[in-house]
Amino acid sequence: MTTTPPEPLRRFCWDIQSMVELADDPREILMIGRDLMGRLVAQDDWLPEVFARLDDAPFRQYQLYADQMTRFTVIATVLAPSAALPVSEQTVWELAGVLRGEVLRQSLALPDGAPPVARAASKCLGAGAVDAFSPKDGDGLAIANGSSTAPAILIEVHGAEIGDQPRSTVGPDGTVGSFTTVYANPPEAPAWDILTIQARIVD
Repeated sequence: MTTTPPEPLRRFCWDIQSMVELADDPREILMIGRDLMGRLVAQDDWLPEVFARLDDAPFRQYQLYADQMTRFTVIATVLAPSAALPVSEQTVWELAGVLRGEVLRQSLALPDGAPPVARAASKCLGAGAVDAFSPKDGDGLAIANGSSTAPAILIEVHGAEIGDQPRSTVGPDGTVGSFTTVYANPPEAPAWDILTIQARIVD
C-alpha cells in the first residue's frame, strides 16, 4: 500500500480541507463541493483495489481521509448488487459522487415510531453523478445499489467523523434500531491524513 494517496484523491482532500476552513456555512460547502466531487468521480481508475473489496459482504465502508480536527471525513462505500445501507439519520451535511455502477438515493423524514416518509423522489445516479444532502432536506437517507448484477462504489464526504458513532435507523415498519459505520480498512491501508496529502501540494 502506497504511503501517499492517488493524485486525484490527494487534490480533492486538499481542496475539501481548504474549503471547510474557509467556507462560511454548509450551503457554501455543498455548492463548491459539488464541483470538486464531480472532478473526482469523472474517472474511476484512481481508487486502490484495497478500498474496493466486498469480501462477500453486502457492503463495505472504507475511510479514505481522516481530518485531524474531525470536521469531515472521506469514505468509499462499496455496495454489492441490489444491496442497501440501513436507512439511518443524517445529522450533518454530506456530498456523494458515484465512482462506479449506479446508486439510488432518497431523502426521507424519519418520524418516531412510524415508517420513513419520502421527502423527495428517489434519484438513480450513474457513474460520475454527484448529489448532496443537508439535514434541513430530511432526517435521513436511503442509499442502495441500483443494479442487481454489478457492484457500485460511492465516494462520500460527511461533515463530521461518523465512524464508530451509532445513528438511529428506521425500518420499513417504523421499527427503530441503530447503525454504526465501522470502517473496513485493513491494518496495512489506514486512512490518509493532512501530512500525507500535503507532501506534494505546491499551490
